[in-house]
Amino acid sequence: MDKDRSAGIGHQIKGSVKEAAGKVTGDHKLEAEGKLEKAGGKVQNAYGSAKDSVRDAARKH
Repeated sequence: MDKDRSAGIGHQIKGSVKEAAGKVTGDHKLEAEGKLEKAGGKVQNAYGSAKDSVRDAARKH
């Protein structure tokens, strides 16, 4: 697993926690930060997944 994938998953989890905490406390700024961090984590995870796919394809040839 690429390091970007694991880091992206970490950001998704942190973002989900922040988002939930913001909803519970009524802190809209924290909720928005969580959504943004979660989205960034998804992008980073997808980037890492693409790198894994390219690496795997290169190994097959």
